Amino acid sequence: MTKSMKILRPAIMCFLVMTIVCGVIYTAAVTGIAQLIFPGQANGSIITVTLKDGTQKDYGSALIAQEFTSAEYMIGRPMGTTNLSPVSEEQKALVDERTDWLHTLDPDNTADIPMVLVTASGSGVDPNITPDAAEYQVARLARERGVSGDDVRAIISKYTTDRFLGIFGEPAVNVLKVNLALDGLL
Repeated sequence: MTKSMKILRPAIMCFLVMTIVCGVIYTAAVTGIAQLIFPGQANGSIITVTLKDGTQKDYGSALIAQEFTSAEYMIGRPMGTTNLSPVSEEQKALVDERTDWLHTLDPDNTADIPMVLVTASGSGVDPNITPDAAEYQVARLARERGVSGDDVRAIISKYTTDRFLGIFGEPAVNVLKVNLALDGLL
């Protein structure tokens, strides 16, 4: 065996052992534990609905936003991320564009638009909005759906989560779940 092979052999063996331990065994163990303890979350928190004909349909993840643009649906945060400064002209133009769109969608609503409806989240796929952003949309949803505002608020309340352990984070309304409930699917 040559001198260079003697030097390379331990490095190659270490690489192979670490690949098997970290890339195969560890990954399989973590995946297996996640599937055992948290199967819904490990599989993407998919919202599956049983339809009237008995078939099941997947509507998306409760953890990833979907874009809704019709007046009869609750509108979530803008999709896509931005690293623009909050005071930049480009950010102001995006906010103004989204504000104009919301006024076009609901011209009767003269309330202040909650900031969460005109600014993207850090991930760009936040599935939740704040309770005040949901309340901003109640009158439009009730009008478009032909139901009372109290009916819409009851659905929003059902799909609003409180702070984690009562102290961490903020209350959040899951837009997809509210829209599926408004459609009578949840």
